Amino acid sequence: MGSRAGGRRTGPKCIAIVGPFASGKTTLLEALLARTGAISKQHPVASGNTVSDHSAEAKAHAMSVEAVFATTQFMGEAITFVDCPGSVEFAFEAEPILAACDLAVVVAEPDEKKIPALQLIMRKLDDLGVPRILFLNKIDKAAAGVRDTLKLLQPVSRTPLLLRQIPLRKDGVVVGSIDLALERAYIYREYAESEIADIPGDDKARELEARFAMLETLADHDDQLMEQLLEEIEPPKDEIFDDLAADLRDGAVTPVLIGSAEKGNGALRLLKAIRHDAPDIEATRKRLGISDGSAAVVQVMKTIHTSHAGKLSVSRILSGQVADGTELWLNATDTSKVSGIYRLLGKDQSKQSGAGAGDTVALGKLEHAATGQTLTTAKGGIKPLVKLEPPKPVYAFALRPKERKDEVKMSAAIQRLAEEDPSLTLHHNQDSAETVLSGHGEMHLRVVRERLEGRNQIAVEGHAPAVPYRETIRKSVQQRGRHKKQSGGHGQFGDVVIEIKPLPRGSGFEFTDTITGGVVPKQYIQSVEAGARDFLKTGPLGFPVVDIAINLSDGSFHSVDSSDMAFQMAAKIAMKEGMPSCSPVLLEPVMKVEIFTPSDATARIIALVPQRRGQILGYDARTDWPGWDVVEATMPQSEIGDLIIELRSATAGAATYRAEFDHMAELTGRLADEAMQSGGKAA
Repeated sequence: MGSRAGGRRTGPKCIAIVGPFASGKTTLLEALLARTGAISKQHPVASGNTVSDHSAEAKAHAMSVEAVFATTQFMGEAITFVDCPGSVEFAFEAEPILAACDLAVVVAEPDEKKIPALQLIMRKLDDLGVPRILFLNKIDKAAAGVRDTLKLLQPVSRTPLLLRQIPLRKDGVVVGSIDLALERAYIYREYAESEIADIPGDDKARELEARFAMLETLADHDDQLMEQLLEEIEPPKDEIFDDLAADLRDGAVTPVLIGSAEKGNGALRLLKAIRHDAPDIEATRKRLGISDGSAAVVQVMKTIHTSHAGKLSVSRILSGQVADGTELWLNATDTSKVSGIYRLLGKDQSKQSGAGAGDTVALGKLEHAATGQTLTTAKGGIKPLVKLEPPKPVYAFALRPKERKDEVKMSAAIQRLAEEDPSLTLHHNQDSAETVLSGHGEMHLRVVRERLEGRNQIAVEGHAPAVPYRETIRKSVQQRGRHKKQSGGHGQFGDVVIEIKPLPRGSGFEFTDTITGGVVPKQYIQSVEAGARDFLKTGPLGFPVVDIAINLSDGSFHSVDSSDMAFQMAAKIAMKEGMPSCSPVLLEPVMKVEIFTPSDATARIIALVPQRRGQILGYDARTDWPGWDVVEATMPQSEIGDLIIELRSATAGAATYRAEFDHMAELTGRLADEAMQSGGKAA
């Protein structure tokens, strides 16, 4: 393999900023926007005035709760940055965004506790094939050396972490950086461009060692560079920069830059790396398998509902041109017309006449376009480029409006919120008559509730969803039920004898008859079954009855007064009087649970399971996930409601779980009494 020219890449870029919670993504975006002049000054997150945290919910919780887009100009080129939330509860926000970006800037800290969360992010980028730069933030607060930190972080990256800068220290304090490609020192100045300086003599040996390590890694993909290193020939700087750009674009390395976003340090070097090294829209099209034809191809990255502009579909123009009034195909049969094109800077919008390949803009009034959808001007539509698969919900609550008159309004508001956040799921539980909203954590659903009450002015009440308890019986009885009523004219008469028997767990309901001699006419036998089934909807303990057999063995009828309704009533009377003698018992659903956890927290998770009446089935290393385990257990569904809160508390926000129904088990004693008193609803 010979030397590869990186090539000059131009045109608008789209850069995702990702990283674990509280790693400094929003602060870094502020620094980048201030350095490019998009905002007048850099605001701290605590001020509540950052471009990213502009929503009421983000301000209230001092954290990003949605992806925010900000377009700026740097050295004559447009760059759209997308600040993606770091909390795992809002991680799905990035799914429809990342694939259409040119590059991800991964913001990380020299903090061992955040490695599992970082691994989740790096793995997603690997799966999507998105090139990335790692920005090692808070370098001024790092206790360990930068190369020791990289050794700590390397296991989370499938590609080599390539150190491009090393910190410059004075009296043990980081005062700047040394660029290994440029062989220059940069002295940090708060909120200002760094001052270029010569590399201090005491640091020269350290710089040469780190630079040689960088060149060795680049030489793995460049035979000519390898020969130069072996022959101790100093490679030309332009060839080094070409290799850096090519290896980044090909996903062969993850360059590592350092800085302190809080003070704006390192922002300019990062901007220059993005401008010169990041892939452009042509490379992104190639990665996505799109040919550069005349038709426009548009990827919808996020849906926003605004009070003044209506629905906005924030989109990356992957090819072609889009103008106000352009008709886009949503699928093979449906189209929608663009009404307004806007560039975004957080909550601020500026109207544009059109957008071309590489631009990231908000398209107005595409009423039927959905997040993750691929649109085109080509007749008949285009196959979607992104397959959105939200992770399984891990937290839920049942909600209702405080005022019944708001039911329709709440339903419409939730529909809009689900358009903005496809990871939300809403369903109506027929058994409990509850509207259940499901998501990815307590904070996730708290923010949804705040949006309902804040944005939409709908006061709501929420509680944990009802647990689908059931009841069954332990003993058999025989019971007569007679319904007789005379009210003038035709009366009502039905008389049955039934046998009530328990069935093995999981059998459901069984109805038979052993009627002889026509004591109960055939046309009424179905009525007896219907009456029994209706009673079993709510047994003596207050829950649906399962695993029970009913046999109709005897009875009598009246040629005039007997009817379908009379025999249904007779069956219900027999059930009502006989069931309490069958030793009814409560059943609770037990789930099979897989808990995915960093290995260093496995012992804590195993200790946690029995505290929730769970049973450990075993644990093992998670396949293809170094440093992770899978703990398998069974656990009552009533104990799983807030399980995710405890799991994340024990694992710095990284662990999650997957649960599915396994079996029903008897529940007795105090817990059964509490379940019956509450009717299955949380206290």
